[in-house]
Amino acid sequence: MVGQSLSERLSVMPAVVVTGARQTGKSTLVRDLLPGERRFFTLDDLDIVDLARRDPDSLVGGSHPVTLDEVQREPRILLAVKRAIDEQRRAGRFLLTGSANLLLMNRVSESLAGRASYLTLWPMTRRELLGLGRCGIWDELLAASDDDWPEIVGRQPVEPDDWGSLAQKGGFPTPALELENDEQREVWFDGYVRTYLERDLQSLSAISGLPDFRRLMKAACLRLGQVVNQTELGRDVALPQPTVHRYLNLLETSHILTRLAAYSVSRTKRLIKSPKLYWSDTGLAMHLAGADRPTGAHLENLVHHDLAAWRDGRVGRVEILYWRTTTGEEVDFVIETPDELIPIEVKSTNRPGVKDARHLMTFKAEYGRTARSGLLLHTGEAVEWLPGGVLAAPWWRVF
Repeated sequence: MVGQSLSERLSVMPAVVVTGARQTGKSTLVRDLLPGERRFFTLDDLDIVDLARRDPDSLVGGSHPVTLDEVQREPRILLAVKRAIDEQRRAGRFLLTGSANLLLMNRVSESLAGRASYLTLWPMTRRELLGLGRCGIWDELLAASDDDWPEIVGRQPVEPDDWGSLAQKGGFPTPALELENDEQREVWFDGYVRTYLERDLQSLSAISGLPDFRRLMKAACLRLGQVVNQTELGRDVALPQPTVHRYLNLLETSHILTRLAAYSVSRTKRLIKSPKLYWSDTGLAMHLAGADRPTGAHLENLVHHDLAAWRDGRVGRVEILYWRTTTGEEVDFVIETPDELIPIEVKSTNRPGVKDARHLMTFKAEYGRTARSGLLLHTGEAVEWLPGGVLAAPWWRVF
């Protein structure tokens, strides 16, 4: 799915920027794409970084397409890319990667607006780990009528899975596919965090209090799926609210953390309402939190991960949001297209009932014909309609 989306973007835009957390496979993806047809330079090489500072035009010039890996290490090279595109605009000329969201970095003054398409590479989804090369069946559900959902869900060629094991492994290729047990994965995640704190983070912003930052990361991992209250979070970790705000922004910039906006008919209100907090990888989140076993919040985070990877890999954009009322009624996720809404609730129960679907029914009553049937993802095996137009379906058949 990602490879196809990347090729589509390269066929249209002069530059494509692939961003994502460290170790998600960005370098492997772009290096293996059209081997031999593109010049490849990585800014993990100090000699290349030095050349990018002294003579960036020598890296981006010439007639052959160029791939530049980890460009956040020298953001000024983007100015040379911009000049080259303006001199000769040609589809697929530049393929750039970065382990930080370049659009959120303070040091990046050039966004390549109108010249680049941005693609986020998330840790591997469950179906990618299974070798199916895709996310869940969200596109199929969008395209079909609600009456056809049970048949679509039921015919999926997948077997029941242990969501707890999936949450512990996460989606980074090495711990998920190559390491054999939890002890080995703990070693890998510890090294990942140390590298992130001591190397990658310092390249984004000077952090003098690394113990404070690590304490905040742990506190954030203990709040998966919860509405973010920065003042309360700061009180818990003994940090002022402005510092909490800055640290959360850094985590989001480096694709470690993601914040989910609230659904509202008024798009202005979405910016005002507090977001919910999720982690890009459940395995990393469990490691940072010191969690021995996953909870329902980790299952919810797995669903968010699949939805986000699906959203960011599509050419036609959709929004992923959550819904919450002032009286505490809440729907975990809302897929918003230009014409319709699909509410989704996640429950770590193998016997879902009407009580589990009540907030989905409230959402459907609130938004009328705009809202399609609700989707209740659970840990059992039954695919069945519940009262109020809610389809209960096993999570492992959907993503």
